[in-house]
Amino acid sequence: MGRIFEVRKATMFARWDRMAKQFTRIGKEIAIAVKAGGPDPHTNPALRRCMQNAKSVNMPKDRVEAAIKRAQGKDMENYEEILYEGYAPHGVAVLVETATDNHVRTVANVKAVFNKGNGTLGNSGSVSFQFKKMGVFKLKPEGLNPEEMELELIDFGLEELGEGTGENGEEVLVVRCGFTDFGNMQKALEERNMTTISAEVEWIPQNTVELSEDQAQEVLKLVDKLEQDDDVQKVFHNLA
Repeated sequence: MGRIFEVRKATMFARWDRMAKQFTRIGKEIAIAVKAGGPDPHTNPALRRCMQNAKSVNMPKDRVEAAIKRAQGKDMENYEEILYEGYAPHGVAVLVETATDNHVRTVANVKAVFNKGNGTLGNSGSVSFQFKKMGVFKLKPEGLNPEEMELELIDFGLEELGEGTGENGEEVLVVRCGFTDFGNMQKALEERNMTTISAEVEWIPQNTVELSEDQAQEVLKLVDKLEQDDDVQKVFHNLA
């Protein structure tokens, strides 16, 4: 019985850690969006996207409103978005998106994780060419016809349409478009009242690397360490 309790407690703490990290990430995205386009989501599509994503991870409404208010303050940090590129063990390509108010601290931390994890931090452009930057929208599938959607959305940059899972394991429709078509696609989905669960910009690997289970665990350990850093927003890799 005690063992079961310990496992449940560890699982609960892991869930809380993950939720806290998601709230921090979205809080920074809100700050960046408000600084760039103002606090009104009706006139700021980037902020609307952040608010959708906050809802998808069950971020409380009062925390979202507090983040928007805080972003308007004179003392709010100015976050700089920086992409780091490198290789994990066994040649797996890794991209690390960060939002930081101190790039010296951030690059030192990211480099240390790569070094300790038997990886290598590379130069700008050394890895990103192996990925494609895309807009990724997850939608509630109820009432949607994928074949009709393809016809409707192809003029707005639709490249891929398929099935996937949401943050809570629910079935979703996944719409992918080129990065430059992100705004057009967001507007098209809103105008058609298609319920968007989340809207993200992601780096999609063009090719993936197959590894043994032990080798894959080495890579995932490095990725996990990167994701734990407070300045890191998202980590992408080409491990199959």
